[in-house]
This record gives sequence, C-alpha cells and structure tokens, in this order.
Amino acid sequence: MKAFKAYDIRGVYGRDFDGETVYRIGFFLPGLLKTKKVLVGYDCRKSTPDVLSHLVQGITDSGADIYDIGLATTPMVYFATAAHGFHASVQITASHNPAEYNGLKISRSDALPVGYDTGLKELEHMVETGGIQPVAFRGNVKELPGIKAEYITFLGNFRGDYSNLKFGIDCSNGMASLLVRDVFGDEPEYLYDRMDGSFPNHPPNPLDERNTADLKRLVMDRGLDLGVIFDGDGDRVMFIDEMGRFVRPDLITGVLGLRFLKKEKGRVLHDVRTSRGVIEFIEKLGGRPFMWKVGHSHAKMKMRELSAIYGGELAGHYYFRDFFNCDSGMLAAILVLSILSELKEQGDTFSQLIDSINVYSNSGEINFQIDEKESAMNSIRDYFTGIENPTVSYDFDGYRVEFPRWWFNIRPSNTEPYLRLVAEAETPELLEEKLEKIRELIKKCGGHI
Repeated sequence: MKAFKAYDIRGVYGRDFDGETVYRIGFFLPGLLKTKKVLVGYDCRKSTPDVLSHLVQGITDSGADIYDIGLATTPMVYFATAAHGFHASVQITASHNPAEYNGLKISRSDALPVGYDTGLKELEHMVETGGIQPVAFRGNVKELPGIKAEYITFLGNFRGDYSNLKFGIDCSNGMASLLVRDVFGDEPEYLYDRMDGSFPNHPPNPLDERNTADLKRLVMDRGLDLGVIFDGDGDRVMFIDEMGRFVRPDLITGVLGLRFLKKEKGRVLHDVRTSRGVIEFIEKLGGRPFMWKVGHSHAKMKMRELSAIYGGELAGHYYFRDFFNCDSGMLAAILVLSILSELKEQGDTFSQLIDSINVYSNSGEINFQIDEKESAMNSIRDYFTGIENPTVSYDFDGYRVEFPRWWFNIRPSNTEPYLRLVAEAETPELLEEKLEKIRELIKKCGGHI
C-alpha cells in the first residue's frame, strides 16, 4: 500500500490512504502488538480530526481501549508510551511534510518504533487481507491528562542557565508551539508559535534551508546569538548561528558531545551521512563514534543495542539514552542552548564552535531522480574504487566509501523516488571534481537532479 513507508505510515490523506484504511489499521493494531490499551496523540493538521475519528472507531471496534492525550508533539507520545508502560501508541502526524499530508507513527513497549521491518509489513498485510468483525463489547475512549505537564517537568531536568543568550525560535506553526513558552519562557523572540495545520508562513520542514529565511532575518536584524527552528511534530530541530548561517544538522551531533562526553566516554551513534569532521571531533572529546543506517526506527534500536549515550542524524533527529533512546527536538534545543551559554561566558560564539567542527568541504544532501537506483550506485562505487583504494567501505544503507582525502555516501531514499548523495573532501576544488564525475555517472544511468 502506498502510505506504508520504511519508518511510518504517511501520505496525502484522501489520495495515498483514506479513512477506511485508518479504520482497518486501528482495528488490527492491538492484535499486532498484543495489547488492549493504545495511547493516542495527534497534531494540528486539518485532516487530523477525520483521521482520529476513524482510528478511534477501529481500535474500539477491536475491543481495545484508547488513552487520549490530546494535541501533542511526537516526543510527548514517546515519553507517555515509555513512562506509563503502554505496549502500543500512535501519533497522528505527517511530521515535516506539507499540509495535505498526514500519517501515523506507531510505537510499541518502551517507545520502540514499529517500522516496516518490525511490524508495519505485517500490519499492511492485515489491512489488505484481514476480515473485520467488530467485537460485542467495544473498547472505551479515556483521557490521560497531565502528560504535557509531566513532559515539561522531565525536560526541566536538563535545563541549564542560558539567561545570557539572546535567541529566536521558529515553531513553523507546528506542535512545538504547544510547549515553547512553558519551556523557554517569554524571553526568546518567537516566530509562528501559533498552531496552524495549514502552515501559512512556510512549510514545516527546516531541513529545506529556504524555510529558515525568516528566522535568519530575525537573528541578523535583532543581533541574536542563535536561532532555533522546529519541524511540524517537534521531533526535529535545527539552528541558525549568530552570523545568520544555517547549521548543517550533523554538526550538532558533535556539539552535543560537549555536554555528554565530559561526564562519560561512551558510544555516540551517527548516521552514514555524517561529516568526517564530526567523527573526529567526537573522538577528540573521548567518545566512540558508531556509524549506522538513516532513520529513527533503525537508530533507536541501535542506540539500545550499543548502550549509546546519544546519537544524531543529518535530518535533525537527536537521540538520548536518558530519553528512552528516543528523539526530541525540544530536549536537543535545551542542551545546545546550555552549551552555547557556557561558550559565551568564555567569549566564544556559535559560529566559532561550528567552524571548529566543519573543517571539510561538504556537498550537503543532493537528490537525483532515477529509476535504476542500484545500477547507478554500483556504477559509482565501482568507478571510484577502480581508480583509488578506499580506506574503508560500508555497504549498509547504500554505500559509504572513504578515501584518504574524500568520501561519499550514495543511498536510495526509503520514502521518496530519489537517490541521495553526500560527498565531502579536504578542499572545495577536490569536492567539485568528484561531484562532477558522480553527476556524469548518474546521468549515464538515466538520472537527473
């Protein structure tokens, strides 16, 4: 089915999935996760009430009870799932996607994600083929009040004193608006902190740098130390430095080491797209970087397996052992602000810290549309390994091939019809030389930007 993705269920509501599909998901979900209690939260998208209505009908027709926490960020649902011992939860959201999208993020015990390889495939089969027979004694809908207050109290355990900082926050009209003033008070300069599922000011995807233009302008016009921007459901966060520059999110994985690796020298998880500069910075702090696949469902499982202290991704997800190995944009923002406050006391700036980590020329993620993804990936790998010996090569999540002076990662998107490329080199000239050849190879395979 079109809406079932690698990490969640998501698509244009009314086109990729509809109310009947949501009803069937709700009906079969309690059986899949072997529970009679399902926690449910939801975002502010215009289609959310309709999605919620069908989900409630399906879950209760199966005989399971719903525990409704109301409007919530996705990390709030993770928190409630783990802290209150639920074996199943659903957040209704399409995260950073445009307003016409919606979806379902499903978790099991301890807020472990249910991805396509860990349950969604079976659920999809049930939805497509299973028979529906509502039970005689339907489940009930119960409110679970107080989760917002509990979550805010939990976040308060990580707060430092950052009263010396001047900063702006862009909530993207998304779910972070629910919490920001309770967490950060009235001192920051706020943009778009009213929940509006039509996202009237800009799309709720801060990874697209165009969506940070207003925050950049605010930082420069008001002389702020930094800007903070959340995505639609509050599980991701990104930053603007005091010079108005977008901070590539993998670099923040290095920044967070200044908090965690002072206390403990352990594992740090990062994805296959992470800069070599970040890896080296973590190593200098005494951490042990571990590279893994892209995606929250992969990251959370590996965090647990490694007992990693924290982790980060290029997409702006940051995972914390002390937050049930889950991602929280709000928690990441609190920690970064505390780090930058200490730096400011020492006379250092955000940009200086970032420049000390971002020491290589990096392409950022480049997307190519192409049908023959695997053929193109193999062609690129074989060409470069045929003329230069790699120092290390990874063959999960596409290929990451490292050479002494540069590296590249090329991987198929799990959610969109793209081949994604990240490359990095010691100099801009070397990077452009390698990118030019990669573009040429992809074009020969029928691809284009």
